Amino acid sequence: MFKRRKPLSYAQMWTEMFYPRSGWKRASKYVLHRLRRLPDQPHRVARGWACGIFISFTPFFGFHFMGAAALAWLIRGNILAALLGTFVGNPLTTPFIALTSVGLGRWMLGVEGRFTPHLIFDEFTRAGSELWNNLLAPLSAERTAHWDQLLQFNEQIFLPYAVGGVLPGIAVSVAAHYLTVPLIKAYHRHREKQMAERIARAKARRDRELAEKR
Repeated sequence: MFKRRKPLSYAQMWTEMFYPRSGWKRASKYVLHRLRRLPDQPHRVARGWACGIFISFTPFFGFHFMGAAALAWLIRGNILAALLGTFVGNPLTTPFIALTSVGLGRWMLGVEGRFTPHLIFDEFTRAGSELWNNLLAPLSAERTAHWDQLLQFNEQIFLPYAVGGVLPGIAVSVAAHYLTVPLIKAYHRHREKQMAERIARAKARRDRELAEKR
């Protein structure tokens, strides 16, 4: 269902993560089109979709697919729908999600200090580089592990992001669930009506052919 005739190269996959060739509007329509065509019960598809959206509000970048799939499996949601739901967290929406989540988390935890989407991105990049350096430090005499900056990153950005993303994540995912169920049910009814009409036309055509032969 999701395979391409000509697989994308790694460079093309990386580019399309930030700007799809068809544009974000068409990409969004494609995701919704795939969502409603998933061969599963509407409530299971909606659960999976909600799981993917919720995970998009967490700071576990690089693990959203696995997290969404695991959460969907736990609550018996559709795993493919969960993977589609993670696309809600894309380069266009992530800055707003991050700003909202970190701001709310800092307010809840009483953490003070200035922060912007650009600053949050820089902090994640720096923390990733430092973590990689610390993992390689025992293997190289030229590297020295430093954990103090990672602890500061955890207090200032990561923990507030994780805490602050829970409430908006739940709110948006629950709303998406209740909006998705009737949408998929309506699509299934439309498909069933189309199928019934095709069967009726095929039966009528067959009856005419039999009548002509008599």
